[in-house]
Amino acid sequence: MWVRAMELYGRLYRVVEPKRIRMNAALAQLQEKQAALAEAQEKLREVAEKLETLKKQYDEKLAQKEELRKKSEEMEVKLERAGLLVSGLAGEKARWEETVQGLEEDLGYLVGDCLLAAAFLSYMGPFLTNYRDEIVNQIWMKKIWELQVPCSPRFTFDNFLSNPTKVRDWNIQGLPSDAFSTENGIIVTRGNRWALMIDPQAQALKWIKNMEGNQGLQIIDLQMSDYLRILENAIQFGYPVLLQNVQEYLDPTLNPVLNKSVARIGGRLLMRIGDKEVEYNTNFRFYITTKLSNPHYSPETSAKTTIVNFAVKEQGLEAQLLGIVVRKERPELEEQKDSLVINIAAGKRKLKELEDEILRLLNEATGSLLEDVQLVNTLQTSKVTATEVTEQLETSETTEINIDLAREAYRPCAQRASVLFFVLNDMGRIDPMYQFSLDAYIGLFVLSIDKSHRSHKLEDRIDYLNEYHTYAVYRYTCRTLFERHKLLFSFQMCAKILETSGKLNMDEYNFFLRGGVVLDREGQMDNPCTSWLADAYWDNITELDKLTNFHGLMNSFEQYPRDWYLWYTNATPEKAMLPGEWENACNEMQRMLIVRSLRQDRVAFCVTSFIVSNLGSRFVEPPVLNMKLVMEDSTPRTPLVFILSPGVDPTSALLQLAEHTGMAQRFHVLSLGQGQAPIAARLLREGVIQGHWVFLANCHLSLSWMPNLDKLVEQLQVEDPHPSFRLWLSSSPHPDFPISILQASIKMTTEPPKVWCPQTAGANCAIWPRFLPASVHERPDRNDNTAF
Repeated sequence: MWVRAMELYGRLYRVVEPKRIRMNAALAQLQEKQAALAEAQEKLREVAEKLETLKKQYDEKLAQKEELRKKSEEMEVKLERAGLLVSGLAGEKARWEETVQGLEEDLGYLVGDCLLAAAFLSYMGPFLTNYRDEIVNQIWMKKIWELQVPCSPRFTFDNFLSNPTKVRDWNIQGLPSDAFSTENGIIVTRGNRWALMIDPQAQALKWIKNMEGNQGLQIIDLQMSDYLRILENAIQFGYPVLLQNVQEYLDPTLNPVLNKSVARIGGRLLMRIGDKEVEYNTNFRFYITTKLSNPHYSPETSAKTTIVNFAVKEQGLEAQLLGIVVRKERPELEEQKDSLVINIAAGKRKLKELEDEILRLLNEATGSLLEDVQLVNTLQTSKVTATEVTEQLETSETTEINIDLAREAYRPCAQRASVLFFVLNDMGRIDPMYQFSLDAYIGLFVLSIDKSHRSHKLEDRIDYLNEYHTYAVYRYTCRTLFERHKLLFSFQMCAKILETSGKLNMDEYNFFLRGGVVLDREGQMDNPCTSWLADAYWDNITELDKLTNFHGLMNSFEQYPRDWYLWYTNATPEKAMLPGEWENACNEMQRMLIVRSLRQDRVAFCVTSFIVSNLGSRFVEPPVLNMKLVMEDSTPRTPLVFILSPGVDPTSALLQLAEHTGMAQRFHVLSLGQGQAPIAARLLREGVIQGHWVFLANCHLSLSWMPNLDKLVEQLQVEDPHPSFRLWLSSSPHPDFPISILQASIKMTTEPPKVWCPQTAGANCAIWPRFLPASVHERPDRNDNTAF
């Protein structure tokens, strides 16, 4: 057993031992490898740790790179924005620096300028341009300098309280473009008190309607039964209100509105009108107009309102008439002009809005300007837009200059028409019934443009138009004038035309109107012809001698006393030769001055000859009134007014006209007087509907009802009366007759016309010299050519 066991053991040993040896070798090798593995794993761990560190560093570097890239992009954007800001504001810099410099300079004058502007707003409204300039420049500014109050040496009210963009908008809305009208517009819109506008030609009325038309303007007058209700609603909802056609007396109910009597109760603004409290809206605006050309308002009314004189001025009217004649003769020019005016105004308004937006964004910017994307984008957009607008403005203004040059060729027509209108307008100072509307005159001017002879040569066309319109004005006006005033009207037309063309010596003309007044007789030369020359006439000669072209006239009476006596006693001295060198030295006007000084009974003959020489004989031959033609010229909306003279009744002539035109059965006559007003109103209502002729005679006997008639006439302008309807009126001259009716009507005098000839002219000779000095006292202004 043992042997077998040993033998088995030996056999197994021989098998196992090599394996054990190999195992031990393998274990030894394993141990070596495990040691190497551990060493390698340690190295791997170290490498992994390094790799992790490198990865972290890599990620950090990538993050830094990304951050730097973003910063680089941001810096590029900021650099671009900075460039845009610099380039965008660079163009504004010079102008802003200039503006700042100007504002700093103006700041030093602010006290005096504000004082002048406040005084102008408060007191200058009623005055015309010459008085405004004199008061501001000769009185106020001198006093301010004496008191050492700093004020601008070239202060102008319109520049201080307005801007060109706003003024241009006003011009588009109908305000005349002259400086006087601009000042009025500022007073109306900037004054603390509501404006009461003296507006005989409805210039302010049109402007207010256009300016406030889109704001819900309410138009009322004191004859409306519900005007207070309309006013209360406007006050509550903030609508503008226009009270038109007021007289010299204002309804006391309006006092709270005029005084702006507003009380704050519980956070609400309330105004008491009568016995009713109305919530006051601060957007409410109140305008008042009157057609009275020379009203006399009480001190209380003047204190409650700002009275503004909107009487039309020659410069403003000339611009309007120029537009009319160019629109008729060269419509394409006027259309371009209108379009350019609107475009230029819109462009300048856009530039102002862009500038304001830039300044607002700069003012409101917080932090870095380079980070304000809206500012940069707005600035860039504004710059592009401003460049485009500026280029358009430059082109438009250049085009406007060229158009204005083309329009200027027609200015002589506009100037003549403007001058003639003011001659017409001045006739109201001679008789209160001589009132003419600007609208009617413009209609006459347009008619003259259409009917006057045409020519391919512009100079001839202008001459034809001026000649036609001048005589058209004469014919149009003569039917309105009493015979005794027609020569005066012709002479005034002639004188103003010559004055405008520079052919009239104004010192000589003023002497002709007023004569000589000797204030100091101590230095006066003795009268050498006391036997036949009255002292009053010698006074005229001594004063006439002071004029440049008459030096030596006094001495000639010593040199040629007999010749002067023969001239003085001549039946027609205006045709006789003057003594000595004076025959060749005097022109026609200067001869008239000598006649005016020595033979006032012959002045009318001189004037007649003067008019014939300068205008033609037809201007001293008034056309005979043709009532049929007058009626045909009228419309159902146009009243026809007879201006009565003593002892003349137009009723029979009007009845004959009615029979001739087939209106006798529809002709109604009513003599106004006490209790006749309701009947007159009924006749008018029926006549408008049924097409009657209504003749209201003797309106001067029912002056209290005239405001109601004025309202009825105003309603005719907006209604559609029967085509056959006509309203005939008659009245003796009276200052209280409604101006608006006179302006809207065709006026005729009832006295028979007189033909100017040597036999009849003498009837006016006595009138002329008496008429001159009377008006001298009424009109002391030496620059006013209507003094006679």
